[in-house]
Amino acid sequence: SSSSATTTKSSSLSSTTSSSSSSITTITTSSTTTSSIAAAAAIEATAAESEATSLISTAAIEETSSTSTTTTSSSTSTTTTTSSSSSTAVAAEETSSTSTSTTTLSSTTEAALSTAIEETSSTSTTTSTAEAASSSTVAATEATSLTAAIEAATSWTTTSIAWNSIFLNQTTYSVGRRPYGVAVADVNSDNQPDIVTANSGSSTVSVLLNEGNGSFSSETNYSVDENPQGLAVADLNNDNNPDIVTANFGSGTISVLLNTGNGTFSSQVSYSVDSRLNAVAVADVNSDNKTDIIITIQGEHTVGVFLNIGNGTFTSATTYVARRYPFSVAVADVNNDNKPDIVTANPTSVGINVLLNVGNGTFSRQVNYSVDGDPVAVAVADFNNDNKADIVTANAESNTISVLVNVDNGTFFRPVIYAVGQHPYSVAVVDVNSDNQPDIITANRHSDTVSVLLNTGNGTFSPQTTYPVDLLPTSVAVADVNNDNQPDIITANRDSNTVSVLLHC
Repeated sequence: SSSSATTTKSSSLSSTTSSSSSSITTITTSSTTTSSIAAAAAIEATAAESEATSLISTAAIEETSSTSTTTTSSSTSTTTTTSSSSSTAVAAEETSSTSTSTTTLSSTTEAALSTAIEETSSTSTTTSTAEAASSSTVAATEATSLTAAIEAATSWTTTSIAWNSIFLNQTTYSVGRRPYGVAVADVNSDNQPDIVTANSGSSTVSVLLNEGNGSFSSETNYSVDENPQGLAVADLNNDNNPDIVTANFGSGTISVLLNTGNGTFSSQVSYSVDSRLNAVAVADVNSDNKTDIIITIQGEHTVGVFLNIGNGTFTSATTYVARRYPFSVAVADVNNDNKPDIVTANPTSVGINVLLNVGNGTFSRQVNYSVDGDPVAVAVADFNNDNKADIVTANAESNTISVLVNVDNGTFFRPVIYAVGQHPYSVAVVDVNSDNQPDIITANRHSDTVSVLLNTGNGTFSPQTTYPVDLLPTSVAVADVNNDNQPDIITANRDSNTVSVLLHC
C-alpha cells in the first residue's frame, strides 16, 4: 500500500544517512567551504520537506476522518484481537495520493544528502575529522526527525478510522466437510447459544457447544442423508429443546434429529420428496401451535410444506408452484393477517415469489417480483418502521442486495440496489449497532468476507463495511454468543471446513 511505501522510504532514508555518517567520519581531509554549503543545502531541503510533510499529513488525516465507510482488507486471522492491520490497510488506500507526494519529497531530501556526501568525499583539502563528523551528525539527526514525523502521521491516520469497526477479527473452529448451512441456538439449556452446521461433503451435522465466553468446544457430528445444504433449528416436538432439520440435496429428503434434552440428538428420521432440495425454514403455518417445515424443491420448481402432526412427526409434503429453481426460502407474515406467508428467491427467473397463507396452512398462487441478477438468498424484516414486512435478497452474479419495501397487503415497491462483496450467498437481518433499526449482513463466497450495511433510519442503508472470514463462506447467522448483549456474526465456510466467529467490539 502507499502508506507502507512512505514508511519504507523513510526507513531507507534513515539507513542511508546512518551509513553515510560512518563514511564521513573516516575522512581525514575535506573542504570547509564545500562541506558547509553541502550540509546547509541538505538541512534546508530537510526542513522544507518536514514542513511539506506536515501539511500533507494534515490533509490526509482530514480526508481519512471524512470517510464514513471502512473497507477491511486484512489477512485471515484466528484470534479475537482488534484488526489494527486491517485499519492500516484501509488508511493506506484512502491516502495513496498523499503518500506518493510524501515519497517524492523523501527522494528529494535523500538526493540532497547524497550530493553533500559525494562532494565532501571528493574534496582533499585539510579539514579536521571532527568538523566532518559534526556535519554528518546534523544531517543524520534531521533525517531521523523526518522519519519519526512521517511514522507519527501514519499512525495517527490509522487510529482516526479505527472507531468505525463493529466486529473483531474472526476466530475459526473446525466442523464437518463442506459446511453449507449454519444456525445458532441453545441446544443444551445452559443459556449459551451453540452452533450447528449442515455439512454437504460429509453428510453430517456438526454441533459445537458454547463454553461460556463466546468460544466453542470441538464439534460433535451426527449423520444425515446425502448432501445436506439447508438447515434450521427449532423445537419440533414441544419439549422446549431445539431440534435439527436439514434439507438434503443429494437424497431428496429432509432429516429430523430430535434433541434428547442435554444437547445430544437422536438418530435422524427422514421424509422423502424424491427431488433436489436446497433450503428449509420452520414456522407454524396453520395456527395449531406446532412447528411446521417448509422447503424449496429445486427439481420440481415448487415449495413443499410438511405439517407437524405432533411429537415431531410430519405429514407428507404438500407442494405449491414457485416458478423456476427456488433456491432459498423465508417464512413471515407479509400482509399483516397474522398468518406466516412464504417468500422464495429464484435465481433462474431473477425474482422472488410471494405465496400468501390463506388461513389453514395452505397457500395462494405465487406472485413474482423482479430483483437484481441471480438472487440466491432471501430474508424478511421491517426496514422502515411502518409495521410492514419488507424483503431483501442476496444477488450472487451482480454482487448486490435488493431491498423491496412493502407497499401494503403483501405487495412491494421496485427494488433498491446496494453493492456488497463478491458473490453474496447468504443474507441475515439483525440490528448490529443498537439503534433499533435492522441492519443487513451478507456472506460473500468469492471475496471471503461478510458485508455489513447499517440502516440509516428510514429503510435505506449505508455503504457496506466488510470483514474477512475463512474460505468460501456460504451461510451467515447473527446472534449474541458471549452474553454481552451485542450480536456477533457466524459464518459457515465451505472450502476451509470451518465456522468463523466474529465477536462484536
